[in-house]
Amino acid sequence: MMSSGMNVNTQQETLFVIKIGGNVIDNETALAAFLKDFAAVNAPKILVHGGGKIATKIGEQLGIESKYINGRRITDDNTIDVVTMIYGGLVNKKIVAQLQALRTNAIGLTGADANIIPATKRPVKIINDSPVDFGWVGDIDVQQLQADNLKHLLEKDFTPVFAPLTHDEQGHILNTNADTIASAIAVSLSQFYKVRLIYCFEKKGVLEDVNDDNSVIRNINKEKYQQLLNENKLFEGILPKIDNAFAAIDAGVSEVLIGDAKDLIKNTTTSTEGTLITQ
Repeated sequence: MMSSGMNVNTQQETLFVIKIGGNVIDNETALAAFLKDFAAVNAPKILVHGGGKIATKIGEQLGIESKYINGRRITDDNTIDVVTMIYGGLVNKKIVAQLQALRTNAIGLTGADANIIPATKRPVKIINDSPVDFGWVGDIDVQQLQADNLKHLLEKDFTPVFAPLTHDEQGHILNTNADTIASAIAVSLSQFYKVRLIYCFEKKGVLEDVNDDNSVIRNINKEKYQQLLNENKLFEGILPKIDNAFAAIDAGVSEVLIGDAKDLIKNTTTSTEGTLITQ
């Protein structure tokens, strides 16, 4: 990872890299409320959005069936066309237009724009003794990100809004996990800013009991994480988010917060509501 991200500069400005996905993208009312809060965050900020279930729905209308292995979408030739249209077009531009209405000068981007996020097409992987080709799926090397280009946009008071798409520098768009894009951007920009990476979804945070929304674990460091794992206290779906969080922190990001989209404003302050992950 980027060693330059480890440099600590006491003069660094705070930057919020905020990822929104899950059910919020699919719910117009929830998304509008979230964007209103996002627009009110008075600091440099970047939004990374997922695609929700819209690509699956429109794909089905076009006769293109979604295929998954271990919860990951197989992105064949037809599917990459659909996700490019939906993520990079429909979802991204609707969000940008809503933010403009809220007087936030948003600019919609994919990783191909200004070559900000080049990626590598995922190689064929062996899963359960069988080769699996995920198709047009991108894996990111943080060292390759064009952080300077992104910094220029922020310095001109643009608010970048990223769709979950990268490119292979050979002319192909690649479908890329939005959590991973948010983490990579946060790491890349941590050489210039004090970065808080915020993952927003429909839960209050990391829960000690998945059936109890009030059992939020307020703070997790590596020691606490190991303890929770040993006690089998965490539900499987949250583990990739926490692993992503620690990878980001190890590479220079100051803090990662996992919390409810409704608590965004509080989660950009010191009195946070969700789960704050630190060294």
